[in-house]
Amino acid sequence: MPYLAHISLVVREYDEAIDFFVTKLGFALVEDKQEPNKRWVTIRPPGAPPGATTILLARASNPEQEAVVGSQTGGRVFLFLETDDFQRDYDRFNRNGVEWVRLPAKMDYGTVAVFKDLYGNQWDLIERAKSS
Repeated sequence: MPYLAHISLVVREYDEAIDFFVTKLGFALVEDKQEPNKRWVTIRPPGAPPGATTILLARASNPEQEAVVGSQTGGRVFLFLETDDFQRDYDRFNRNGVEWVRLPAKMDYGTVAVFKDLYGNQWDLIERAKSS
């Protein structure tokens, strides 16, 4: 059965991207393999089960790719990080200097805030409302 294995995120440099996602957001470094002329780096959110979709950190390798670093979706929210404890993760991100675009808001579907990654891509941090 086909499934989504990786989502590619174009980055400026591998090490700075790893530092941001692992240190500031608490993501797990799944793979970091060096090959001649290639580096394969994947990460996944904390708590994601083994085999879950990973983010492939893909270093920009030409001017066209460099031009989209930080704006892969033209300024729209790019990725949605779902949590089981919004306040815990919001507080941890604040302690780690994450930049917020929109502060937390309670919506019908849950609690959500928008943050930027180190390149400016926008992410939702969301905790879904509990079903009655």
